[in-house]
Amino acid sequence: MNDKAKQWIDRYLDVYQFVTRRISAEMREHLGEDLTNDQFQVVRLINSMPQCTSSQLADTLAVGKSSITAIVNRLVDAGILYRTRDEADRRQVYLALTDYGTSIFESAQEQVRNIISPYLKHFEEKDIEMFISMFEKLGQLMQESGGRKN
Repeated sequence: MNDKAKQWIDRYLDVYQFVTRRISAEMREHLGEDLTNDQFQVVRLINSMPQCTSSQLADTLAVGKSSITAIVNRLVDAGILYRTRDEADRRQVYLALTDYGTSIFESAQEQVRNIISPYLKHFEEKDIEMFISMFEKLGQLMQESGGRKN
């Protein structure tokens, strides 16, 4: 690895840590008692995935199934999620938002957008689009091959 690549990696790690910590702190402050950051991510994924399972959540979030189970149990107990069994395969359990959960999610989603949107006004649309496209490409590489494909 050359020196330039090392510098890019260090810069990426520095800004990634700062930005994610700052956004996480603001989310904790604004989401309050409704949802934790982890719960918000789980609810957001369930909202976007029909017939979502705990295994899919664990894979997508790159966490252990026991962590997902604990989060899901709390969300079910809070009336935000419910479980249903597949009629063809009773072992398969799907997760979905309750009406209350949908309401909580929509409110939290709006709060998160309000946290991030003021920062966007400092950039041109083309720069925002390029940044997000590049970040999506990085995510896709990590999902496909870990970025190790030559």
